[in-house]
Amino acid sequence: MPCYLEEENLRLLLPRLVHELKLTGDPFEILIIDTMQVMDNTKEVCEANGAIYISRHGGNNYGDAIRTGVARVQGEYTIFMDADGSHSPEFINNLYRHRNEYDIVIASRYIEGGSTDNTWLLILMSYITNLTYAVILNLQYKDISNSFKLYKTAWLKELTLRCKNFDIVEEILYKIKKNHKELTVLEIPYSFKQRLFGHTKRNLFVFILTYIVTIIRLRFDF
Repeated sequence: MPCYLEEENLRLLLPRLVHELKLTGDPFEILIIDTMQVMDNTKEVCEANGAIYISRHGGNNYGDAIRTGVARVQGEYTIFMDADGSHSPEFINNLYRHRNEYDIVIASRYIEGGSTDNTWLLILMSYITNLTYAVILNLQYKDISNSFKLYKTAWLKELTLRCKNFDIVEEILYKIKKNHKELTVLEIPYSFKQRLFGHTKRNLFVFILTYIVTIIRLRFDF
């Protein structure tokens, strides 16, 4: 769970997350990947809820948090989720129960039964992003850009991930499919929520620019 000034949200999310993970009956670890330098009381919130606090390496970008988490995770399966409340802990088991049937399980906003609370502009941008990646990179899934997914940890650790920002989500899916031609993916309807507290860390200009650069780089493999 990448975090950047999400102390208020974690106070609400972590107890719920611990409860849901205990219901699986399997061992688990919760990795909170915070900023390089301490900026709030996230570490104390983690300690109070049995989560592992980790300072990200290489920079304070989202991609740095993902790379740091992948390097540290130990379990057989990995679920990425946001720390702002848009990803519900109560949905975890919907992903986890399919781990033995599918290689990747996606919480999908854009299949029947899914939805999102985002503004019309963000929904439009998301639709365009997903359609573009689907067509150009042959990723025939409805919700490529939602980070709320379950993966096989070993497959994540095979990857060399270069993206700095939120486009690392698409990079992961594309590179796993490239490495594993018979990839099986399940999309489950999910209702995406607005963040609970705080402000989004997405810069619209950077968001658009990095996605364009990334799709060109991945398409032509450089």
